[in-house]
Amino acid sequence: MKVYIKNMVCDRCIRTVKRIFDTYDFHISQIQLGEVTLNDETLGEYEREIRKDLEKEGFELIDDANAKIIEQIKNVIIETIHRNKSQDDKLNFSSIIERKLLKDYSHLSNLFSMIEGITIEKYTILQKIERVKELLVYNELSLSEIAFQMGYSSVAHLSSQFKKTTGLTPTYFKSIKETKRLKLDEI
Repeated sequence: MKVYIKNMVCDRCIRTVKRIFDTYDFHISQIQLGEVTLNDETLGEYEREIRKDLEKEGFELIDDANAKIIEQIKNVIIETIHRNKSQDDKLNFSSIIERKLLKDYSHLSNLFSMIEGITIEKYTILQKIERVKELLVYNELSLSEIAFQMGYSSVAHLSSQFKKTTGLTPTYFKSIKETKRLKLDEI
């Protein structure tokens, strides 16, 4: 049985969700962002308690089929950007999403825009900019290295998109070092 969960965006989220399911002695065969595969057939009598426990931690069980697809799209984007997955294969995000979800990208794109109110492209840009902010705050890479790691064609392209999205240049953002980053589930 697959259980879909909203707002899982990092390894800590995976550990938290695993702990919740372990509390009720469910046997997890696989867990990844937004999705838990159980050996059990149903959540049964524990569904209500699991919902409450997940909500206390900022998560939500997803029942709606379209909401499951939207969450899968978001998780593919987050995995690709924040965990540097699929960066080497140089595929564009539409190809990555289509390949992972095994559905036509134009259908996924229309559904995403209708439900989320922004395009997949805009959501991807927002995620990339949040990752750039993180890398700038860590101060371990130069702007050129960040641009390369994030798949931008140039520092100028990264800087332009960063300023358009945040209203700040990357250099200025780095200098203020305030918490101007958003939580991934707030994007």
